[in-house]
Amino acid sequence: MTLKTDLLEIVAGKNRGLLTTEVDRANILTVIDRLEDQNPTPKPLEAPKLLEGDWRLVYTTSNGILGINRFPLMQLGQVYQCIRPEQNKIYNIAEVEGIPFLEGLVLVEASLEIVSDKRVNVFFHRFLVGSQRLMDYRFPKGLIDSLISGKKFLPIDFGINSKENNGWLEITYLDEDLRIGRGNEGSVFVLSKEKY
Repeated sequence: MTLKTDLLEIVAGKNRGLLTTEVDRANILTVIDRLEDQNPTPKPLEAPKLLEGDWRLVYTTSNGILGINRFPLMQLGQVYQCIRPEQNKIYNIAEVEGIPFLEGLVLVEASLEIVSDKRVNVFFHRFLVGSQRLMDYRFPKGLIDSLISGKKFLPIDFGINSKENNGWLEITYLDEDLRIGRGNEGSVFVLSKEKY
């Protein structure tokens, strides 16, 4: 078995990190560290064709993402990070479930600034919350295409002051269908590329 297979098996059933214990997290991080040492793309930001696409979150330690599950009557659904290198944009999408027919969506749009061959500064500038049904949401690509074309959505769609709300993301592993990143708050992200 490969380390990549080991990682995907160990995070399976952990609901992106919501169902992990301290021991689980330590074991997962050990496998991630070892896999990062074998990164087949040491300069991921010089590989835009590999980076581009819609990536589904399979594991994270981010309290900001996992915390969505703590709101009453809300449950975290799928989470995506959609990268568009040509536009220097990244879109974080969290599907929110709960009350039937009231499935929601939270999206944050950000611009990327390359600062090294594997790190980008992230400047958040758009925040959107709405109903999946009212937005006619089916999958990330369709929503991103609508945003790029300039479409606005209701009920909540507003700009964010990007000078005050930013961070960084370092891509520590990248191949054709798996990406690992580490963020400025110490969070780890493991994502699998969607194939449409």
